[in-house]
Amino acid sequence: MTDVAAGVQSATASESGYRRIRTDIVFGRLAPGKKLKLERLKADYGVGVSTLREVLNRLTSERLVLAEGQKGFSVAPVSIGNLREIAALRQLLECRAMEQSFRAGDTEWEARAVAAHHRLVRMEERMAGGDRSGTEEWKQADWQFHQALISACGSRMLIETHAAVFDKYLRYQMIALSYRGEIAAREHAALLDCALHRDAARAAEVLSRHVAGGLEHALATGSIG
Repeated sequence: MTDVAAGVQSATASESGYRRIRTDIVFGRLAPGKKLKLERLKADYGVGVSTLREVLNRLTSERLVLAEGQKGFSVAPVSIGNLREIAALRQLLECRAMEQSFRAGDTEWEARAVAAHHRLVRMEERMAGGDRSGTEEWKQADWQFHQALISACGSRMLIETHAAVFDKYLRYQMIALSYRGEIAAREHAALLDCALHRDAARAAEVLSRHVAGGLEHALATGSIG
């Protein structure tokens, strides 16, 4: 194998390992506070120890993992204070991005938002019916809908920053399993209506209620110390 090919293979393994471990943290499969032992991760994810160190250091920079000196790594803990900060930042970023997206969005953007909302509605119907087997799929649909709303904002940095913050917010939702039922479904429908009518001011009000409601619901479960 050439040096170039080896480098590409290593980069691919690193990126794959990063995405898989990050996803497992965000979706709660790797619980807050869990020790991340390299040999166990190597067996579970099929990634070498040196690559795992790179991945975990990268996740440490995102504050999803804690580096504990000679003790190794662990999944970052959760706290009510941190959740409140994340919720406030998400609302700030999303309101700004929606305002820009509503102003610049075309019919293709509208179609993306409508399609994403349709998928979310189907998943919400399953959740409302008591089917929790698709919890992760439901939250992915939720993420995709909110991303669709801001996808025409014209700023890659804003979209990427919002996505990173949304993932941290999503992590708390998965830990608390906070499905709010019809209230959240109505708020999603209202956000789509705001988008189609380019009503950024009303969208900001709806989003404020939406985020505040999700925050209160998550805290009410008692799953976050």
